[in-house]
Amino acid sequence: MKKLLCATLDISEAKIVEVEAAFVRALPGFSIVGLAHTSIQESKDRVKSALASLNYKFPPLKITVSLYPSDLKKEGSHFDLPLALLIALQKDNASFDGVMAFGELGLDGQIKDTNSIFPIILSLVRKKQIKRVLIPKESFEKVSKIPSIEIGVAGTLEEAIEFFKDTKKREYKCAKNPDLDHIEIDGKKFYYVQRYDLDFKDVKGQEVAKRASLISAAGMHNILFEGSPGCGKSMCAKRIRYILPPMSLEEILENARLDAINGDECAFKPLRNFRSPHHSSSKPSIFGGGSAKAKMGEVALANNGILFFDEFPHFSKTVLESLREPLEDHKVLISRVNSKVEYDTKFLFIAAQNPCPCGNLLSPTNECRCSEIEIQRYKNRLSGPLLDRIDLFVQMDEISIEDKSTISSKQMHRLVIKAFSRQIKRNQKELNGKMDEKDIKKHCKLDSECEDIMHSALVRFGLSQRGINKILKVARTIADLDDSESIKKAHLLEAISYRRRD
Repeated sequence: MKKLLCATLDISEAKIVEVEAAFVRALPGFSIVGLAHTSIQESKDRVKSALASLNYKFPPLKITVSLYPSDLKKEGSHFDLPLALLIALQKDNASFDGVMAFGELGLDGQIKDTNSIFPIILSLVRKKQIKRVLIPKESFEKVSKIPSIEIGVAGTLEEAIEFFKDTKKREYKCAKNPDLDHIEIDGKKFYYVQRYDLDFKDVKGQEVAKRASLISAAGMHNILFEGSPGCGKSMCAKRIRYILPPMSLEEILENARLDAINGDECAFKPLRNFRSPHHSSSKPSIFGGGSAKAKMGEVALANNGILFFDEFPHFSKTVLESLREPLEDHKVLISRVNSKVEYDTKFLFIAAQNPCPCGNLLSPTNECRCSEIEIQRYKNRLSGPLLDRIDLFVQMDEISIEDKSTISSKQMHRLVIKAFSRQIKRNQKELNGKMDEKDIKKHCKLDSECEDIMHSALVRFGLSQRGINKILKVARTIADLDDSESIKKAHLLEAISYRRRD
């Protein structure tokens, strides 16, 4: 009895599967057991046809293929290759030697790529459960981005058979280092892209909003833009993506894994994800769910990137209140009858809203048509605990013919990279906006003068403990942008100015 290793995706994480084949003298037959999905059951016909293309005589035996563990549901056409290899090499003294095999077979014996191969291998590498792998040639460009793995490639079933038959001629290729702009800090590389498809130089005026956008990007702080229609809220929000901090190789691969799971093309570029669901989106589409599987939603797909809610108050009440957990704990737990899964949600949250239903409450030129009751009802859609989780509140001005462009995204990105370097050199676990209580006490210390200012702000504005921490984290980012070792009075006062006031 021969055994070959493969794997399957269990929601978003890979689980190793042992593929075993037994050949018994009985009425000829071919069966697959072990909770195999239809995509695996269909492998029988693809495997038979692929082997026939090699003039391989199918054995007149009863073939039983077992997928272990038998209580784990398995799916994916990438099981074709290990099934065909076990049958083709049943009489040979072939050594599989811990090599895992993945690939879908064409009827002519060609080995094809599938969307699940890359996320499976990446997941296994992160858990240190895989060292060597045999994949289709089509998959090499993607899989070669993953470090700490030896890769064998085969374009046809015949090449895969020869790969296992002759161990002396086996060739493995290793991961290729990405050729991208990067900075190196303490021996670790962080990558970024100098491409600004949407540039802040297109935003005229709005100096406060641009300054807040810079602070938000430098520390990954949540931000809310409020202003009249057409003042540039969405313009600023969409441009923040291009000035975000550099990414580690692990973050780039994680982005690619999320893209692959979502069925998107893997870009492998240090450009963080930007997810912008419509305000009519359902709760499961935003947070994840489904009757059978707890699939990823927008908050999980935005991990390490941006989640943008335009027309913030128009989202349903259940969506808005459910947003508290991922904003505070940076995780979301989805529970279903058949499964429970937890996703990371360390995203930069950006929201944009009008000051009232008609949008003209703050306008010096246009008259507001809303009654006080309508304005209050509109504001009440956003609860205090939800707003308390936002770091920066920006009230935007109306546009003027005298407004000019003052700073470009390239200039802002340089400042962000400089602030990012300071944060990494302090050996922080997370960037400023995602620091926990322990890191806040360590990295956000105040002198006596700043302590007095903070105490006055606490009394005057009725700040919660969360609000105090938000101010300290924003002040730390402002100090980093100012290339300052400590938080000074000016940094703290600017941070306080961005807090929400009722």
